[in-house]
Amino acid sequence: MRKPATFRQADLTRAAKGFAAAGVEVARWEIDASTGKIVAITATGDRIEPVTPFDKWKANNARST
Repeated sequence: MRKPATFRQADLTRAAKGFAAAGVEVARWEIDASTGKIVAITATGDRIEPVTPFDKWKANNARST
């Protein structure tokens, strides 16, 4: 008996549509099969800066997990 999938095609499609809607070009997708973690590597390599004051605060003060 196989283990259930950790991610589905719909997860990647949803992420890709979100990046496209934001106007971010993705050069490469990385998927960790054991955890289902999806990572998008942008084409330009630029960092996406937080937009709202809360996002800026969260980026500076959030604990790493």
